[in-house]
Amino acid sequence: MALLAPRPMPTAAQEPSAQALSAEALPNHDISDWVADVARLTAPDEVVWVDGSTAEWDRLTKMMVAQGTLIRLNPEWRPNSFLARSDPADVARVEDRTFICSDDPNDAGPTNNWRDPSIMRLELSELFSGSMRGRTMYVIPFSMGPIGGALSQYGVQITDSPYVVASMALMTRMGTAALAGITPGTPWVPALHSVGVPLVGDDGVRREDSAWPHNDTKYICHFPESREIWSFGSGYGGNALLGKKCFALRIASVMARDEGWLAEHMLIVRVTSPENRVFHLAAAFPSACGKTNLAMLAPTIPGWRVETVGDDIAWMRPGPDGRLRAINPERGFFGVAPGTGPATNPTATDTIWGNTIFTNVALRDDGDVWWEGLTAAPPAHATDWQGNDWTPASGTRAAHPNGRFTVAADQCPSIADDWNSPEGVVIDAILFGGRRPSTVPLVSQAASWQQGVFMGATMASETTAAATGEVGLLRHDPFAMLPFVGYNMADYFAHWIAMGDALCDNAPPIFSVNWFRTDADGRFIWPGFSENARVIEWIVRRLEGGMDARSTPIGGLPLAGDLDIGGLDLDAEALAGITDLDTAAWRREAAAIAEYFDTFDAERFPTELRRELDSLTRELGGVVLPD
Repeated sequence: MALLAPRPMPTAAQEPSAQALSAEALPNHDISDWVADVARLTAPDEVVWVDGSTAEWDRLTKMMVAQGTLIRLNPEWRPNSFLARSDPADVARVEDRTFICSDDPNDAGPTNNWRDPSIMRLELSELFSGSMRGRTMYVIPFSMGPIGGALSQYGVQITDSPYVVASMALMTRMGTAALAGITPGTPWVPALHSVGVPLVGDDGVRREDSAWPHNDTKYICHFPESREIWSFGSGYGGNALLGKKCFALRIASVMARDEGWLAEHMLIVRVTSPENRVFHLAAAFPSACGKTNLAMLAPTIPGWRVETVGDDIAWMRPGPDGRLRAINPERGFFGVAPGTGPATNPTATDTIWGNTIFTNVALRDDGDVWWEGLTAAPPAHATDWQGNDWTPASGTRAAHPNGRFTVAADQCPSIADDWNSPEGVVIDAILFGGRRPSTVPLVSQAASWQQGVFMGATMASETTAAATGEVGLLRHDPFAMLPFVGYNMADYFAHWIAMGDALCDNAPPIFSVNWFRTDADGRFIWPGFSENARVIEWIVRRLEGGMDARSTPIGGLPLAGDLDIGGLDLDAEALAGITDLDTAAWRREAAAIAEYFDTFDAERFPTELRRELDSLTRELGGVVLPD
C-alpha cells in the first residue's frame, strides 16, 4: 500500500504541486496517526490526501466518467456538470440505520436509535476490516464554516468513494487550506466512511466494480462523547457526505449543547426592505418542505430583496455584543431537484447552470438533465433515473422524488455578500415551519421566547421522500430536527430554553409559518413560492414595530388587511380561513401535544414547556380528545 502525504499549499498563481510532503510536515500528527490506523484496518491499495484543487476535481470526474459512475452532460447546456445514478436501494437517508452511540442510552433519548458504543465499535471494526481492499482511500480535511472563523469547526473525512470526494469539494471548504488550519491542539472531528464493497476478496481475487457500489448492511453511527462519525454501506447524500447532517447537526448539536450555542436545521436569509433596512432571518423546515425555495426567494412585491446566506444548516452563537450571530457552515447546496424550476424557484434554476453534480434525475436525449417540475412540458423521450427509456406515457417518474443537485453556494445569483463572513450575521428573527394541511395558520408570532420554543418543540409535518419510509404521514418533527439531534430530545428542548435565558433581551422574536394549508378538495390555498415574500413582509414590519397583531392562545396573528394579497387569486374569506385561530382544531392539537410530551422522560422534560401547554389548554377552554 502506498501512503501519499499531502501536497503543499497552493499559491494564488498556481495549482498545488504534485510533489509530496513528508509525513513529518503534517501540521497535526494526531491526524496522520488516525489515517495510518484506518489504513491498517481497511487495507486500501493507496491513500490519497485530497488537496481541493481544480486539477484534482478534473482528474476525479474524468475517472468516474470512465468508470460509469458519472455521465458528463452536454457542455452546451450544462458545462462541467455530471449525472450520477445511484443503486435503487441507496437513494435517501436511512434513519432506521442511524445510531447515537452515547455511553448512557438515556442520553440518546426516545427519538434516536441507540447502540452501546463499545459493542458498536467492535461490530464496525469487523465491517471496516479490509473494506477498502482494491480501492483508493481518500483523506479529506475540511472546515465547516469559513476557515479560521470564530464559529467554524474542522473535520477530516476518510472515504473510498470518489463521488463523495467530488461532492465534498462543492459542499465544504476542503483540502490543503483546511488541513493547514488543524494545528496541534485544534479540535477536529474524525469521520470514517466506506461503501463497504472491497474489490479484492478474502481469496485475493479482484472483482469488477459497479457504477454505484454499496452494501446491503448500512450503519451511520455517531459517538457524541468522542465526537466521531462512522458510516458504512451507503454512498448517498447525508449517509456519506459526513460534513452535512452527521457532523453539522448530530455531532455539532452535542458540541453546541456543551459550549452554549445552537446547531440547527435552518436556512438563513438576508431581507432588505424598500426603506433599505436589513434583517437576517433563520428558518427551520423539514427536508423537502420549501427551505431552498425560501432561501432563494425572489419576491413578487415591489421594493423587497431577499438574499441567500444558507439553505439548510445554521450554527448560531451569542456574539460579543450578546446578540445571536449565525453562519452557514456549508459551502454548497444539496437541493431536491424535483419540483424545482423557473416557476417555483428561478434562483435555484439559475444557480445550477453548470459546475453541478446531479443525482437520480432524468437524462434528456440532448444530453441535459430533466425532472418533474423543471419545465411545464416534459420531453418526448428521456432516460429515467434508473437508466431506462422513459416517455410521458410510461406511467413512472422520470426522476426519483429525492433526486438532488450539488452545487457551490457562491454560484447562486442571490448569494448575500456577507454569506461567508467569519463573524456570522446577526439573527433578527427565527421561523419554524412545516407541511400542515390544516390547523396551523399561515403565520403567527410567539408572545415570548418560551412560547416560541413551544412552537418549535410541537412542530409536525407530513413526511417526504428525503428519508426512507412512507410519504405523506403526519409526524412530530420538533425544530425540524427529529432525525438530527445527537442527544436526548428533552435535553435539547431544555437547551433551547437555556439559550433564551442566556440571550435575555437579545433573544430574537420567533414566528411560525405554514405555506401548505389545503381546501376541501386538497388544493393549496396559499400560492406559496415567491408569494411567501408577503408573509416575510408582515414579519419584518412586526420586527420594526410598525404593525399590530391579534393576541390569541397560539400567538399573534395578522389583523385583517395587514397581509398584502394584492394581485393574488385569493379572497378575504379564504385568507381569513388560513390566518384565524381554529379553536376546535387547536383543542384537538393540544390533546395530541399532551400525548406527544408524555413520550419523553418526565424528569428530563422542561417544566417550561408543560406550563406552555397548560396555558394553551386553559385559554382554549379545555381539550378535545382525538378520535
